[in-house]
Amino acid sequence: MITYRQLEHFVAVAQERHFSRAADRLGIAQSAVSVQIQQLEDALGVRLLQRHKRQPITLTDAGALLYEEAIATLRHMERAQEIGRLAAQGRGGHVRLGYVASAVTSGLLSRMLKQFRPGHEQVHMQVIAMETPRQLQAVEAAEIDVGVVRPRRQYPENVEATIIHGEPLMVAMAENHPLAGKPTLQAADLHGQTFIAPQFTETDAEGFAQVLARLAAAAGFSASPAYRVNDIITATSLAAAGYGIVVVPESNRRFNQPGVTYRVVSDFQERVYLALVYRKRENSPAVRAFIAAARQSVATGL
Repeated sequence: MITYRQLEHFVAVAQERHFSRAADRLGIAQSAVSVQIQQLEDALGVRLLQRHKRQPITLTDAGALLYEEAIATLRHMERAQEIGRLAAQGRGGHVRLGYVASAVTSGLLSRMLKQFRPGHEQVHMQVIAMETPRQLQAVEAAEIDVGVVRPRRQYPENVEATIIHGEPLMVAMAENHPLAGKPTLQAADLHGQTFIAPQFTETDAEGFAQVLARLAAAAGFSASPAYRVNDIITATSLAAAGYGIVVVPESNRRFNQPGVTYRVVSDFQERVYLALVYRKRENSPAVRAFIAAARQSVATGL
């Protein structure tokens, strides 16, 4: 079997055209170079070099053909070694990241990715929009490595969570909505309104529908969403079209959706949060490095 060392020595001799200079370049004895070349020729069953007493060494036809392949092989092997080193250090490999829409509008997603990028240019990031319940399933099943989700009271047994972002709430509505004439709102102003609940699934017992319920309870009325959708952007689109109002994170204003205006609810101070979720026993150095970088990019004012 041909070895890396044999090819390395052969390339050195082929380039230097001299055993002694090749040995000096490799930092070894000339006899060791001769042994490696002889073993390579024996393994292939063909002479690779023409040795001359007073003339530079030349390549045989077989040697010339092998030389091109040897150069390519050594480069591939060196690249493989480098990738292996980077992976072991967490500076190479793959990270699959799930996120909810608020990770984008809050700027959290871009901050995490920016924090991680220096020194990890060889890590391939796969970034996937995915709602919270699906992310938790995907992290547990190793379909994704890390997720940015709305926090839950309980997580799957093998999943750990860290709160990494928090922000106040606002009400989004069409620019021509009757409540848009008020500079700020009180919870009681929302009584009798048509509500839209984002990030809702039939199997998800937590989320913005529960935030809405607590808002209504604070003003002494009950509220049930007339429209239930899967994400905040869809909910805000419905609000812009006049279908109702929606309680959203403050950062949703950065989305700059046409036809929407936002108002603070002065007597409802509840905040909403985002959490980083990942497997408790994570073996990938690249994933562990990303988790560490994400924690460092945590927004202030949680």
